[in-house]
Amino acid sequence: MTAIKHALQRDIFTPNDERLLSIVNVCKAGKKKKNCFLCATVTTERPVQVKMVKVKKSDKGDFYKRQIAWALRDLAVVDAKDAIKENPEFDLHFEKIYKWVASSTAEKNAFISCIWKLNQRYLRKKIDFVNVSSQLLEESVPSGENQSVTGGDEEVVDVYQELNAREEQDIEIMMEGCECAISNAEAFAERLSRELQVLDGANIQSIMASEKQVNILMKLLDEALKEVDQIELKLSSYEEMLQSVKEQMDQISESNHLIHLSNTNNVKLLSEIEFLVNHMDLAKGHIKALQEGDLASSRGIEACTNAADALLQCMNVALRPGHDMLLAVKQQQQRFSDLREHFARRLASHLNNVFVQQGHDQSSTLAQHSVELALPNHHPFHRDLLRYAKLMEWLKSTDYGKYEGLTKNYMDYLSRLYEREIKDFFEVAKIKMTGTTKESKKFATLPRKESAVKQETESLHGSSGKLTGSTSSLNKLSVQSSGNRRSQSSSLLDMGNMSASDLDVADRTKFDKIFEQVLSELEPLCLAEQDFISKFFKLQQHQSMPGTMTEAEDADGGTLSRQHNAGAPLPVSSEKDMIRQMMIKIFRCIEPELNNLIALGDKIDSFNSLYMLVKMSHHVWTAQNVDPASFLSTTLGNVLVTVKRNFDKCISNQIRQMEEVKISKKSKVGILPFVAEFEEFAGLAESIFKNAERRGDLDKAYTKLIRGVFVNVEKVANESQKTPRDVVMMENFHHIFATLSRLKISCLEAEKKEAKQKYTDHLQSYVIYSLGQPLEKLNHFFEGVEARVAQGIREEEVSYQLAFNKQELRKVIKEYPGKEVKKGLDNLYKKVDKHLCEEENLLQVVWHSMQDEFIRQYKHFEGLIARCYPGSGVTMEFTIQDILDYCSSIAQSH
Repeated sequence: MTAIKHALQRDIFTPNDERLLSIVNVCKAGKKKKNCFLCATVTTERPVQVKMVKVKKSDKGDFYKRQIAWALRDLAVVDAKDAIKENPEFDLHFEKIYKWVASSTAEKNAFISCIWKLNQRYLRKKIDFVNVSSQLLEESVPSGENQSVTGGDEEVVDVYQELNAREEQDIEIMMEGCECAISNAEAFAERLSRELQVLDGANIQSIMASEKQVNILMKLLDEALKEVDQIELKLSSYEEMLQSVKEQMDQISESNHLIHLSNTNNVKLLSEIEFLVNHMDLAKGHIKALQEGDLASSRGIEACTNAADALLQCMNVALRPGHDMLLAVKQQQQRFSDLREHFARRLASHLNNVFVQQGHDQSSTLAQHSVELALPNHHPFHRDLLRYAKLMEWLKSTDYGKYEGLTKNYMDYLSRLYEREIKDFFEVAKIKMTGTTKESKKFATLPRKESAVKQETESLHGSSGKLTGSTSSLNKLSVQSSGNRRSQSSSLLDMGNMSASDLDVADRTKFDKIFEQVLSELEPLCLAEQDFISKFFKLQQHQSMPGTMTEAEDADGGTLSRQHNAGAPLPVSSEKDMIRQMMIKIFRCIEPELNNLIALGDKIDSFNSLYMLVKMSHHVWTAQNVDPASFLSTTLGNVLVTVKRNFDKCISNQIRQMEEVKISKKSKVGILPFVAEFEEFAGLAESIFKNAERRGDLDKAYTKLIRGVFVNVEKVANESQKTPRDVVMMENFHHIFATLSRLKISCLEAEKKEAKQKYTDHLQSYVIYSLGQPLEKLNHFFEGVEARVAQGIREEEVSYQLAFNKQELRKVIKEYPGKEVKKGLDNLYKKVDKHLCEEENLLQVVWHSMQDEFIRQYKHFEGLIARCYPGSGVTMEFTIQDILDYCSSIAQSH
């Protein structure tokens, strides 16, 4: 270890001006053993720096290299693991903990002892030594420059003081005086010893000779002690004198302290009085305004508002501890409370009178709107009341009971006012939907209770989405000519002297405009009232209130009840709910009236549900964009459910009527009524739902209707007795395909292709079935020929068969001259004409297909003659050109 230490000192530390004091061979605990050395070093220059250096042998093993160094001042804890048993493990706590295992316990102990000595000598911060034997730690380390620190190998690390110039000169002189000082050290030492003895003797003699002087010195000391005693006596007398002065000064200091304390108390008392006077003194003008201020004029309202704010500030001032026990404060607070109660009663009474007066003024304008489809404007009413908004906020903060009473009175009175206005408004809307100008004038002159429309529409109350009336006449539809289809084109119900056949596009457009006008009038009315309620009653404000409220109201506008606890803030969500509940109470008649109007429109024409669905969806979408939880959004959403239900009923009724269609046994079927109804419905729906938000509902309805049409067309075709099944299928699916092609409904592309396929298939089937075998005997003859060929007889040998020789073929051909063929085709044309209807104009299409089928059969016969009777010269008595001429002349003659 000594050789390693000298090598490390020479190679690593000497070049860095460092001295190696202690070394220990270690490896990291718990890992693969890779030995290294921990070294304790100090610098040779001042100030001295103490370090711990980790040294590791190079990978080649021929030299050592410095790996990492720590300053000893960064070492916090040295943990030796066990102070009693020998244990080579120890931990050093720097910024992180390093766990080491020494090669021997002795090396570990020597290294820890060296660290402890270096800590005692050079560091102010003491390191904690844990689990270290007390024998390793010295009790103290002598201070001074000559103090030494020993390492594991007892090397001295003293710091020596250099000789000064004088000492060096004296030593040189002494050594020059003795020739043997250098050559014979022992002789020089003996000489020095003898001279030292001589000097010691001289010193003793000198001390003995100075005894007399010592006696004189002792005498002088005694005299000095006497003088000291006298001075102490004088100091004692002076101290007694100063003691009386001290008492007097203490009294003066205490008096000054009391004066200062009194002044301080006076200043604080003045500050408290100024605080109370400044914060709890209400101006006479404010008191007068609260007691007598004019609440009808703008100037008086402003004065009362300022006075109420000042009173609220005085009442809400944060009193300091003890102020509430002062009689003057209690009296002032009672005065403020009386003023608040008096002004709150005066304000509540005045506002109630304003509600009543404004309501009467508003009622006087109702006659102007009785014959117009417009709702009265409440803006002047709101504008006048908003002048009191700040006072309402004050009332809400100071007297919540009166604020709540005003809120209830406002809702009660306004609900009755709005109910009259809205019911009259809806009565006018119903007249415009159902009546004439004459009836409108009659309504304007008659009392409201005698209104004929009101009596008529009372039956609709409570049945917002239910269709009434008899539909039995529609359930027993009979097949009629195309000129009468319009009267059965929709599921209409009679009302008074109006019938379904009287309705046209203009009627539906008129209904659409009226319904849109109704919604357009209701929306601004509700939004304006909601905005006014929010501003006037100071709702949706982030502020503390004297209570929290819980609200409950039934759907029909029941009592609005609340509970509040003093001092608790009202959540914003509760205030929004309060606005919505107030709107429900005030406008409780809107939803039933809308439902009644919707039921009336649906009763007039079930197709009106399409208009209502589009319009209502748009208004719901607009309202939800503004506030999804608002009264308007919720109400319109509820009504939209009713409209959607009526729309679904309209679709279901059409499907039901398809299923209940009865076919006349005496006339041909033609285009079925529900096919024409679907065309009308689809054309109307496409014009209504263009760019509409609820397109998905229409697409679903289309899917249901078209499937119902397909199923019931097939059902009617199967039940038809007068008209062949293929004709019913062909004509109706051709009509459906034409409708879908014209309207280009994207969700019905698959059904359009299916309708075209069904039309094509049944056209071909009808042609084949109707044409049949116009050359019946010839057809039977060639069927026999084909049968012989199928049995294995060669085609050119068929003519040798007795039943199928050339003579038999000529006999059969002679039975079908051109004249007979034309006669048969003419009878076939008449038969097809009887089957087909005029609406679809398919006669020429069918006739052309039959012509092609006949030509195909002709070519087939000619081919068999050419193959089975080659060179016989036998041909048909008419040609393909003859067939074309026959068909053309027949078509032109009819």
